Amino acid sequence: MIVVSVASGTSADGLDVGLVDLTAQQDASLDVRVLDTWAEPWPDRLGDRLLAVLPPATTTAAELCALDTALGQAVGAVAAAAVARAPAPPALVVSPGQTVHHEVAGGHCLGTLQVGQPAWVVEATGLPVVSDLRTRDVAAGGHGAPLAAVLDGLWLAGGPGPRAALNLGGIANVSLVAPDGSTLAWDTGPANCLLDVAAARATGGRLHCDVDGEMAARGLVLPGLLETLLSHPHYAAAAPVSTGRETFSAAYLDRVVADAGHPGWDDVVATLVELTATTVADAVRPHAPVEVVASGGGTRNPALMAALARSVGVPLRTSDELGLPAEGKEVVLWALLGFLTWHGVPVTTARPGTRPPRVLGRISPGNESLVLPAPITPPTRLVLHALQEETP
Repeated sequence: MIVVSVASGTSADGLDVGLVDLTAQQDASLDVRVLDTWAEPWPDRLGDRLLAVLPPATTTAAELCALDTALGQAVGAVAAAAVARAPAPPALVVSPGQTVHHEVAGGHCLGTLQVGQPAWVVEATGLPVVSDLRTRDVAAGGHGAPLAAVLDGLWLAGGPGPRAALNLGGIANVSLVAPDGSTLAWDTGPANCLLDVAAARATGGRLHCDVDGEMAARGLVLPGLLETLLSHPHYAAAAPVSTGRETFSAAYLDRVVADAGHPGWDDVVATLVELTATTVADAVRPHAPVEVVASGGGTRNPALMAALARSVGVPLRTSDELGLPAEGKEVVLWALLGFLTWHGVPVTTARPGTRPPRVLGRISPGNESLVLPAPITPPTRLVLHALQEETP
């Protein structure tokens, strides 16, 4: 079945879109063909409105309702365009929504909230929609994040040793995948979220990211500032653990920069790049991976990739080299999770055996009567197929 996937990540810099063809095989493998991935801009400064409600800001039920509606409508319009673009009729849309709060205390996730009402997506496409993919895992004792472990465990199993899948979104997360597919995944700390704030502060809002890592390349790492940043308690928490922009907020960065005497923004950006490289390296080093496979928007930042290559101490490459688009990996993940939900397959973000898996998400019926397929055998491996394999 072809699945349309539309999602916004922690960076909240637009909507990522994917068309993914998934087929369950009798040998418990899952064939995945990434037909297309692309990005769409926010309509009417919706991204700024979403960021404006994040802690420590306060908001109202009226604004949350308006955002829930506006994001649902935006996703619906993008999903409808993706349906028209598909080479064959899609059967399902996956819309995980935008996280506006993720509450973690004492190593436990107490709750998570995503906005983006799926009814608008159903109305725009006529298709069933899988949404709210984090909450069931949280209710079962997990963190609901990072869910990338589900994809990474199927995709990177069977290697010569443990491999680390690194996603560089607003928050950096890592999945350590053993050769047998068992996976430990957690959020290591900020990647792009603080870098984007610094770039916006430096340019008066003209830029929302450090384009091509130019600011970091001009700046110098400030040891005192780096030490202060590394003292954040998140880095001492035992995996698995999650975090978000509630913790690593614009207000947090403003406070740290002010306490440091307002150094130049190029130096702040260079120090933030070193922070991400250091915290990722510290996180993966005890597990001795044979390589790190990176994805996400941060792979476009040469300064960040150079710092990571220097810090992790093992070969670093992007997921593009393994057939998975580095900037489209998350929409492939959401398509996979929606497919598994549709077929009644339970998953877990924990190590196998530590917590019973659950079928994630909720399903909003489309225009036709809802008829779910028979559950499939949980897949044990994922096989990526490049599009050129289909071309004579």
